Amino acid sequence: AFLILMQYLIPVNSKLFIVTGLVVFYTVYMNAVFSHNKRRIKKKPPKLDMDYQPSVTVLIPAHNEEFVIEKTVENVLSIEYENFDIIVIDDRSADNTANVIKALENQYPDKVKYIIRDTNSFPGKSAVLNEAIAQTDADVVCIFDADTKVKPDFLKALLPFLAPDDVGAVQARKIIINKDSNFLTRCQNNEYTLDNHFQLGRDSIKGAVELRGNGQLIKKEALIEIGGWNNYTITDDLDLSTKLHLNGWDVRYCPASEVYEEGVLNFLPLLKQRRRWVEGSIRRYLDYFFEILTSDSISFRTGFDMIAYVLEFVLPVLMFINWVIETFKFIKGYENHFLSTTAIASGIALFFVIGLVYSLRKYDK
Repeated sequence: AFLILMQYLIPVNSKLFIVTGLVVFYTVYMNAVFSHNKRRIKKKPPKLDMDYQPSVTVLIPAHNEEFVIEKTVENVLSIEYENFDIIVIDDRSADNTANVIKALENQYPDKVKYIIRDTNSFPGKSAVLNEAIAQTDADVVCIFDADTKVKPDFLKALLPFLAPDDVGAVQARKIIINKDSNFLTRCQNNEYTLDNHFQLGRDSIKGAVELRGNGQLIKKEALIEIGGWNNYTITDDLDLSTKLHLNGWDVRYCPASEVYEEGVLNFLPLLKQRRRWVEGSIRRYLDYFFEILTSDSISFRTGFDMIAYVLEFVLPVLMFINWVIETFKFIKGYENHFLSTTAIASGIALFFVIGLVYSLRKYDK
């Protein structure tokens, strides 16, 4: 309805030119800055604060994870870092998860604690994390999923990126550990590879790098300042990322630290998960839209990055609906821009397909 109304006010192709121009400029700018930074870092590596060794609490929410949670905790315990502990939270599980994590605390009393949430507790991962954060005095919290695997140097590699005063959180690179299981897991591996490409680009321009729920480190002082996680969001990581940026905190991305997780094997569970991610992302931008435009704390580059990043997902929808409108007018014999709209859409599609294939080949190695 909006597009049909707008075509009477603004020529149809003008909207496409404006949005396309912004997205293409953003894409070229991001890649140019990334390439420049890569050359600069190669010539003069940045000095990281390797002496930054805060206390860390690892939070692992678990819901019906009796078969994987023990291996995950044992893997996390192998991290080579002195000052850290683990809190495992049983989130209203209906299986034997609670007994497994109780046994883990008995086995590792100096390192592992557990929380058993009441069945009537407020649902959602955000509520789980808010409950757990109140029970730690650590300087930094690390969030892992219940099926996570990491290397022993995970914290030592990631913490130096969190050291600067203006950095509130840092995200590790996520990798699908079972990518060769079937076609769906290979698709998810491609998705995560492209996410790595975007996150690297956004980090290079000091844009709105996003947390990904698994393998993220957050300063507790930043969490306290922004009021913790939003209990009413369905994507805790995306909502938290936006709140951090709106309050002037920088979020960094560190591809050298890797966190491994299981890809979803079946189509319907994957569809349900991705649908939740999409809805949560849209809700997040709707919730904070005016704050993104008006906040004094958010930098111009971060705000521009947020808007341009959203436009990359709006553009295909805008192109398709415009093409449908012009096709209808062409068939009916009305004045139309069918040929030019088709040419523009084809050109943009080719531009991004080439970019995606290039990114996959570059980063999957």
